[in-house]
Amino acid sequence: MINKEVIKHQIIEAVETIRRTNPVAGSITNTVTINFVANAQLAVGGSAAMVYLPDEGEFLANVGGATYINVGTLFPIYEETLPHVARVLHDTGKPWVLDPVAIGIGSLRTQLLRQFKEYKPSVIRGNASEIIALAGLWGLDGGTGVSNVRGVDSTDSVSAAKAAAVALAKWTGGAVAVSGKTDLVTDGDLIAFSQGGSHFMEKITGAGCSLGGVVAVYAAATSPFIAALTATAVYNLAGNRAENKVDGPGSFQIQFLDELYKATAADVANNPFELEEVQNEK
Repeated sequence: MINKEVIKHQIIEAVETIRRTNPVAGSITNTVTINFVANAQLAVGGSAAMVYLPDEGEFLANVGGATYINVGTLFPIYEETLPHVARVLHDTGKPWVLDPVAIGIGSLRTQLLRQFKEYKPSVIRGNASEIIALAGLWGLDGGTGVSNVRGVDSTDSVSAAKAAAVALAKWTGGAVAVSGKTDLVTDGDLIAFSQGGSHFMEKITGAGCSLGGVVAVYAAATSPFIAALTATAVYNLAGNRAENKVDGPGSFQIQFLDELYKATAADVANNPFELEEVQNEK
């Protein structure tokens, strides 16, 4: 098994690199949470750029360090924009993060998410129900043909999504992050369970969406697995610290952004996590 100390060193390296280089991580994301996504990306040291037109998405895909695609609120133009940008990212080998928000709602969303299979996102981030449903849509192990997503909320546990997450990671050759009380991050061979966070994250909109944007920031500097784990760790750290300083969701959101900004590389690397090897069938 990979040593935890090696992973911690890679997390430190990723955090420090982002703070030093300020890479652009363009986003085509949920309009409900676009401000929070951009602010979170800026807080960890990235540079945010939010677009929705096909040519602008292609431009960012080519010049940015990584790209974030979130299907949360769809507009007709996205039928052209999202597959086009995903294809450019795949063909150029640029890292990109997919958030399959509300999978199972509507035909356009289903059509777009089905198309993304061939473009193999570097990181897939979602709640347990979304990850299970995406694996089902893509015909992979651990998936189901019926989505248990309730709006943007999960009705499945993180542990129930383990097989689906592993299958998706093996298919893409990247990583999958499943958000929940204890977060799961896997590259298909190794699973990390990251602890921390706050109950206030369920009381604000955009905690998951902004996490996807921050994963994209780190993906500009490190491997998909380390990018997903680093982003998850800084969120769990900042969430826990912010909760201890506030008494409501409004002040939590402000304090949370402050804690993202203040977290040192060592702080992020030392946020508690456990490792487990995937037991492959022979």
